[in-house]
This record gives sequence, structure tokens and C-alpha cells, in this order.
Amino acid sequence: MSDRSGASYFFEGFSLIKTKGLKRFVFVPLFINLLLFSLAFYFLWSQLELAINYVINFIPDFLGWLKAAIYYLLWPIAVITVLLIFGLIFGTLANWIAAPFNGLLSEKVERYLTGQDMGNEGLLSAIKDVPRTLDRELSKVLYFIPRAAGFLILFFLLPIIGQILWFLFTAWMMAIQYCDYPFDNHKIAFKQMRDDLNQRKGKCFSFGIMVSIFSLISIVNFLVVPVAICGATSLWVDEFTEKIL
Repeated sequence: MSDRSGASYFFEGFSLIKTKGLKRFVFVPLFINLLLFSLAFYFLWSQLELAINYVINFIPDFLGWLKAAIYYLLWPIAVITVLLIFGLIFGTLANWIAAPFNGLLSEKVERYLTGQDMGNEGLLSAIKDVPRTLDRELSKVLYFIPRAAGFLILFFLLPIIGQILWFLFTAWMMAIQYCDYPFDNHKIAFKQMRDDLNQRKGKCFSFGIMVSIFSLISIVNFLVVPVAICGATSLWVDEFTEKIL
């Protein structure tokens, strides 16, 4: 068991994605993340403009000063709301599509960190694990949806408190999402994985918080998926392999 913080494992991911031998396995998750996030941001931004204008149009023209005030008040609130919700929902979609390649990257990182030969398997070898990895992603979605629904209600009903609770929920889901890849590679059941993370809740939470924060930063958030996979795998190697394997 290491005395490192969960946040330090996330930052280690930035170094690991530049490691010789791992770079080619970073490319696919990075490309999928970049493509989906770009399309999603473009769509959401255009819809955000329409939604705000729709609300503003309810205000009579003779209250032009109020229109302007509400317009500039709604924009920051809307942007913060979109960023908080977007990071988890679209991140989940990106990870669903890239799941087999995410698992392969985690496997290679674990081999590298434990001094094993990284093997000659290419990206095509991930295809054989598609049914299993997609089934695992489904388990995460089924775990996520009912909890997300409850926290989303609080998000809109409780100003500030609701947003904080959503952020903390997102952080925990980020820890589950990325720490699960090495667990799944070793065929450890989803429920067992959650129980093990609960035993290291402090470290896993701080790791998830860093993932959530960096997911909100433009441009940097495109790197979050491979960085988080690498960092979570390092966390697995230090904190869980001796106990579980």
C-alpha cells in the first residue's frame, strides 16, 4: 500500500501517456475522445444559444434593460451547468465506444509498471474483448443512471448545494469508470471492484476529483481519458494488486 495521494496518480498519467511503447495505445482513446467531445460541444453550444434566446423572448421589448441583464446572467449559469453535466454524460459515451481500447491501454500500462514485457499484441487484439468490455460498460451505465437521476433533480432544485453534490457524484463515478479497467482486465466482478474502491475511498475520491476538474478545462479535457486510464492503472498496481491477486 502506497502513501501517495489519489491526485498524484492522476498527474502521473500525463507522464505515462508519453512513454515509449505506450503512445500507440493512447492514440485510439484520444482520437475517439477528441471526435466525440468536439461534436458534442458544437451541438450543445448551438442549442444553448437557442435556449437562452427562447427564454429572453418572453420578456417584453419595453424591458430591454432587463433582457440584457438576464441574458448576461443566464450565460454563465448555463455554461457551468452544461460543463458539469456534460463531463460525465458524454465522457460515459466516449468510454463506451472506446472501452476495448481503453482496456488494452490499461493492460499495457500495467505490464510496463510491473516490469513485464508489453507483448506484441496490436490494437486489433482489443476487438476480441468487445462483447465482454461492452457488457462491463453496461454494468456501469445501470449503476450510474438511477443515481444520476436523483442527483440531477437535486442539481436543479438546490442552487449551489445541488451543483456541489453533482460534482462529488461525478468524481466518484470517474473513479469507478477508470479504475474499473484494470479490475476488468483481471476478470474481477463489478460489485467486488466497487467494494474494493470503497476500502480506498479517500484515494479514489481524490483521483476522481482531479479527473472531474480537468474534464472541465477546455483542450486539456481531450487528454483526460488516456491520462485517467494510465493514472488509474498505476493506482491499481500500488493499491490493489497485492490484496487481490
